[in-house]
Amino acid sequence: MDQITSSPDEKAPARRNRTNRGAALLATLIAVPVTVAVAGFTFAKLAPDAPTSQPSPSASAARPQSTAPVEMAAPALAERPATVCRALTSQLPDAVRDLRQRPVTAGAEQNAAYGDPALTVACGGTEPTPGQTDDVWVVNKVCWYAAEGPDATVLTTLDRETAVRVTVPRTYGAALQWVSPISDTVVATVPSGGTAPAGCSG
Repeated sequence: MDQITSSPDEKAPARRNRTNRGAALLATLIAVPVTVAVAGFTFAKLAPDAPTSQPSPSASAARPQSTAPVEMAAPALAERPATVCRALTSQLPDAVRDLRQRPVTAGAEQNAAYGDPALTVACGGTEPTPGQTDDVWVVNKVCWYAAEGPDATVLTTLDRETAVRVTVPRTYGAALQWVSPISDTVVATVPSGGTAPAGCSG
């Protein structure tokens, strides 16, 4: 019986096919990750920038407060003090630092209030007579006398024709820092008068 054998020339194509398939597989294994990496890089470059986060509220942001009317007394005033107080309240700022103005229950022509708890401004009456050892403070050309209470400091003018009292709750810290814009309005609307203590000079 004749034996059928393969010649070397017939085996070579089979070896070349296996070699070609191995090379193709290797090329595919290398090409796929490279393609994915290039695609990812391209997408990252073309994608819009991520929106920046909004800034968090700062410590100086306006503090929350009630808008309910603040209860205040409104004693009857003589004609001249009433006129002076109307001038004062009509020129007071809409806000004292970060405290917005609030309505009052009585005497809007002589009273004002800001923030929550309420910082209040009351116009009218007579100025106190401080003792020799009492401290007085000049803020923006207005002399103030400070009376410390358990919950608030009451600052009263000492050099004006009509007294102006500012009550600052203790939660707001140093009381004098709150009367600067109010002092400016006092200078513009309430005439000086009386004899100011020696500590008020300058």
